[in-house]
Amino acid sequence: MKRCYSYQEGKLHMVFGVTDEDQIRLLHFSSAPYTRAEEGEPAHYFREGYQFAQVNLSGYDRPYEKQGQQYVATVPGVMMKFAGLKESRNEQGRVLTITQTDFESDGHHTATGAELVTTIQLYDGLSVARFVNRFTNFSDAPQTLEYLGSFSYLGLEKEGLQDADSKLRVYIPHNAWQHELAWQSYRFAELGLAQTQPHVFRRTSKVVEITNTGNWSAKHYLPMGYVENTEADTGLVFQIEHNGSWHYEYGMQNDHFFLNVSGPTEQQSHFYKTLAPGESFVSVPAAVGVSAADVSEAMGELDRYRRRIRRPNEDNRKLPVIFNDYMNCLFGDPTTERELPLIDAAAEAGAEYFVIDAGWYAPGEWWSSVGEWEECRERFPNGIREVTDYIRARGMIPGVWLELEVMGVRCALAERAADDWFFLRHGKRVFDRSRYQLDFRNPEVIRQVTGVVDRVVNEYGVGYIKMDYNIEPGIGTETAADSAGDGLLQHERAYLAWLDTIFRKYPDLVIENCSSGGLRMDYAMLSRYSIQSTSDQEDYVQYSTIAANVPSALTSEQAAVWSYPLRDGDPEEAVFNMVNALLCRIHQSGHLAELSPERFALVREGISVYKEIRGDIRISTPYWPLGLAHTREPWAALAIRTKERAYLAVWRRGTPDAGAGSDFCEIPLSGLWEEESEHGRRGWEVSLRYPAKALREHADFSFAPSSGVLTVRFGEPVMARLFEIRRTSAV
Repeated sequence: MKRCYSYQEGKLHMVFGVTDEDQIRLLHFSSAPYTRAEEGEPAHYFREGYQFAQVNLSGYDRPYEKQGQQYVATVPGVMMKFAGLKESRNEQGRVLTITQTDFESDGHHTATGAELVTTIQLYDGLSVARFVNRFTNFSDAPQTLEYLGSFSYLGLEKEGLQDADSKLRVYIPHNAWQHELAWQSYRFAELGLAQTQPHVFRRTSKVVEITNTGNWSAKHYLPMGYVENTEADTGLVFQIEHNGSWHYEYGMQNDHFFLNVSGPTEQQSHFYKTLAPGESFVSVPAAVGVSAADVSEAMGELDRYRRRIRRPNEDNRKLPVIFNDYMNCLFGDPTTERELPLIDAAAEAGAEYFVIDAGWYAPGEWWSSVGEWEECRERFPNGIREVTDYIRARGMIPGVWLELEVMGVRCALAERAADDWFFLRHGKRVFDRSRYQLDFRNPEVIRQVTGVVDRVVNEYGVGYIKMDYNIEPGIGTETAADSAGDGLLQHERAYLAWLDTIFRKYPDLVIENCSSGGLRMDYAMLSRYSIQSTSDQEDYVQYSTIAANVPSALTSEQAAVWSYPLRDGDPEEAVFNMVNALLCRIHQSGHLAELSPERFALVREGISVYKEIRGDIRISTPYWPLGLAHTREPWAALAIRTKERAYLAVWRRGTPDAGAGSDFCEIPLSGLWEEESEHGRRGWEVSLRYPAKALREHADFSFAPSSGVLTVRFGEPVMARLFEIRRTSAV
């Protein structure tokens, strides 16, 4: 190696090397220091592997052997020459700018005229780096870009002596409607990537592909992942900050496991982009962090990063309580008569926002006619302003539901609008579930949707918008685009730009990101939106799995979790519902005006407890003492922690699928605070926080300071409790 560049920030150790052939390689990205001598790496690895920026153009041979369609040995990626590394600083921390070029032909290939500039943002005190690549065509002819990666790393298994099959574990965040945040962990061998090839030639056509294609960024998987090396005690966690198509893959090259992360691709998502001479294209951002082999530590590191990149806003500082009339309540059928008693009950319970959900804009069945978003006088005879004024008179801020990115096929405005308002493929409007997809690149569309926001804020007196999105338009649009995927990407970036203008115009307006629940949980959106719907799950017991896993995908103060006591429920059901939401953002619903006094008191107590602890929620990091939650397990637990205290939600889910299990559960808390010694743990104080007095006969607990184990007994097969753990002086 000619030279190395080494950087450390937090626990992140990052090492680049420049080869004798003037190519820069990412040699190391880990929480463990780099200890391998340079001469210990076989020379051919440097030519074929360790690329940290993969880029592929149409019409060029790949001169190095690969198997299948994985994004390794890309061209001109593998041919790029190092042209410089610059260091600078901004308000967040250090910035590294690495330039590579392919300007000179040789006997092996013809120069493509490509320039690739990688910007790596480091953050003071954090173990996370943010990667963005800018590709520019400096040739004298158009070039078609098929793939531009955001991050690539070869050597996931480098630390430690065991083989990869023994020590690597990959966590995949499955996600679906009403079944969000369903993490599963695997050995690579369980995914078909066992190391079975002869040692020198370990490469394979098999890759583990995690892909999203379309405008629901999280309809199959969350745009993130985590992989850990249990022998070396290292972990790597990442998120793709994009609100549409994206791709990442794990594979094997030259005896090393790799990770490639990108936005849209041609192979997976019908994206390609033809760049004229001098034209540039920028990748979607990817944030990559390191930790110990501990999912709690890894997700906590991402939480701290997410708070750094998020739009500053009062909503995430104050964490107000929201009542929404939809879930297990009005279900999209609001009227003035139905709303008024709910408003009174929500105010008495302690809500601070009241949201009128779907249906306020049309009589009867409204699904395929949405799009103009004007109040329906059949539902609100004196206008919706009568209801929003009443909400304010009861001390709450009113909100309404919107779905601005679509128009129903029976909407009169959709019939009048030109075709270029909408996604088009094969010359036809794209529709899904009786709605058309609007194209936010069109100035007329922007005027229309901005006008709707202006009206609901200024005429209807709204301070909260639940912004929903319930269709999937697929691969994209052919209008003014080289490919359908290119059109989709342009639209998504235009949508984000529109959001930025709305928040500049209305900085105190709270807008919730909802996409049939949690189908767009991504930090392109959540760096703007302050709150995210996590699910449309109607079964409160099933919701506990989602609630327990929420801090893996987003910060707790952005995670809206429903609490909806049922009309025919019992006190334990009301408590379970409240515990689901207490460590995130309360999205209260249910027919509160019809609850018994005992159950209503439990709701009010839960909201009161939430208001007492929400200052800690907004600065907390997560801890999963029983591991990430799974639906069929009878017990689940989530703790959120600050420096001085922690709050622990514990659920018992004695369902027919899970089985009632034992009345007892031992919960290891010794890892809550990393710096704690066993002596220090004797200074912990554990108390039952909610409910404080009611239903005491159903639950008790004991804490063993020497082991840090909390033992709980829940006497009912379905119940939940919230505990508080305080750090006191050691004895």
